[in-house]
Amino acid sequence: MSAYCRIAPGHPVHGPYHDTEYGFPSADETVLFERLCLEIMQAGLSWELVLKRREGLRAAFAGFAVDRVAAFGAADEARLLADAAIIRNRLKVRAIVENARRVQALRASHGGFAGWLEAHHPRDKAAWVKLFKTRFLFTGGEIVGEFLLSLGYLPGAHAADCPVAARAIAAGPAWIRV
Repeated sequence: MSAYCRIAPGHPVHGPYHDTEYGFPSADETVLFERLCLEIMQAGLSWELVLKRREGLRAAFAGFAVDRVAAFGAADEARLLADAAIIRNRLKVRAIVENARRVQALRASHGGFAGWLEAHHPRDKAAWVKLFKTRFLFTGGEIVGEFLLSLGYLPGAHAADCPVAARAIAAGPAWIRV
């Protein structure tokens, strides 16, 4: 069983995310952007900390609405870096704001973030990481890998014997279409 499938079920913080979101596909731009932002925020920290700060992050980053975050300026950055409800890291905050602008640009080239992901699927993790590094900021191997696992673009989010695995597969993740 995967490590996450061992610790998450029944856990008050990890359980709800593992059971209803992790490994389940979504084409919703806000969901995709939020997942990317959460993975960026997690870099160097624990996933539990990110999940505990999730509501604060949602509030601070305008519900992860791409257009609103893309419009953030210097005053918003100062506000974010003073907000104790979030993870206050200047590089991560700047990357999230810039990545919102880059997601906006995907609308013209691919119809949006989901269209861009679909246009490049399937790829192995190494190819995805290389692609993400050409498009987004603060997207190393772990960030990209977990982002793609969380949305079903890569297999392995759930162990075969995890009770959630069948539901995640029934939701039609991209990796199953390969």
